[in-house]
Amino acid sequence: MTTNRFEKLFISLDDTDNLESLGTGHLAAAFARCIEKYGWGTTTFISRHQLYVHDDIPYTSHNSAMCFTAELNLAHHQALVEAGADFLLKESAPGSDPGFCVAPLSKIDGSHQLLRYSRRAKEEVLTKSEAYALAASLGIHLSEHGGTGQGVVGALAAVGLRLGGNDGRIKGKHLEGMAGKCLTVDEICQRSAVDAVWTMDYRPLKENEKVLLGEKVKSVLLQHQSVLLVVPGEDFDMTGARIDTPWVTCPRHLLQKY
Repeated sequence: MTTNRFEKLFISLDDTDNLESLGTGHLAAAFARCIEKYGWGTTTFISRHQLYVHDDIPYTSHNSAMCFTAELNLAHHQALVEAGADFLLKESAPGSDPGFCVAPLSKIDGSHQLLRYSRRAKEEVLTKSEAYALAASLGIHLSEHGGTGQGVVGALAAVGLRLGGNDGRIKGKHLEGMAGKCLTVDEICQRSAVDAVWTMDYRPLKENEKVLLGEKVKSVLLQHQSVLLVVPGEDFDMTGARIDTPWVTCPRHLLQKY
């Protein structure tokens, strides 16, 4: 009798697009769907991690990498790695420099080296050789699939940033079609994939506090959770009229630092 064993994997992609193609986030979502379609495991939300923008770094528009996690049956680990490589070869846009990383939590948990590397990737130019050396020392999969392959730098950094749990915007919008409606924190969490609602200075709101929903309700990754950030109603005006609701979802421009 075979016993199924599962492990948590961090899966990241970087630099798969060009200016005319769908973004890397779309490919990450498509690959996550493949994992579930094949019955290999279950996946979580995709986080977008902003990396350093510099003339010496090839990127399409913003230099951001994508990461998600999966609870994967160990029997399918190698199949997933091979499928990811094949997926990137087929789906990455011409002129892109794709990188792909697959990292079991057991290999990277508590790795100060990886956390330092990922923070540096937000502030300085890093090299492929450094990325490959770190991946080899950790015993995790890192590969390039076209172009210069420089995307391996961002793919590895995205894994470290997701592991740290305090960086990145979460792909997609919450509560679409409900702009202008007022919900309690409990209602927001019940009706969406939001785990908590915090102020911009990281104070959690109580379950019964009310929030006015803006046009695009987006969350960020904080303390390993999908967190919706809000600003005081008197600080934000959507219509030119006074807003009486104590809290309003954070406008997109204030989320750029994530």
